[in-house]
Amino acid sequence: MAMGTVGRRGGLTATINMTPMIDVVMVLLIVFMVVQMGLQRGLVVQVPPPEPSSIDSTDPTALVLQVRAGGRYAVNHQPLDGEKVREQLAAILAPRPRKVLFVAGEGPLSYGEIVAAVDVGRAAGAEVIGLSPAN
Repeated sequence: MAMGTVGRRGGLTATINMTPMIDVVMVLLIVFMVVQMGLQRGLVVQVPPPEPSSIDSTDPTALVLQVRAGGRYAVNHQPLDGEKVREQLAAILAPRPRKVLFVAGEGPLSYGEIVAAVDVGRAAGAEVIGLSPAN
């Protein structure tokens, strides 16, 4: 605070020196702006190209992992053993040069069952996983 004298009376008055307060506010504004930019989060997704892709879930050579009710799986309508799904899927994906897998749900399934199937596909070695409508 600054002190000054007032006219004829000669008394002192207290006035606020605005310069340090403005400096502090500007520094806080800059800090909050930098912190806000650091808190922004995003989701990494693959956007399909504008023209039709060569990867098609209706292609007979495409691998489609069907998720059925009760935690059962099938690859291209061939049932998989419930205990060794990851190993069997890894054996199917191993000789393929393009490790692409489509996941299709059949019947009423929860979100968690589809996510579990995507996780199984990723653990089996699939590099690109797409979601496909049920056949």
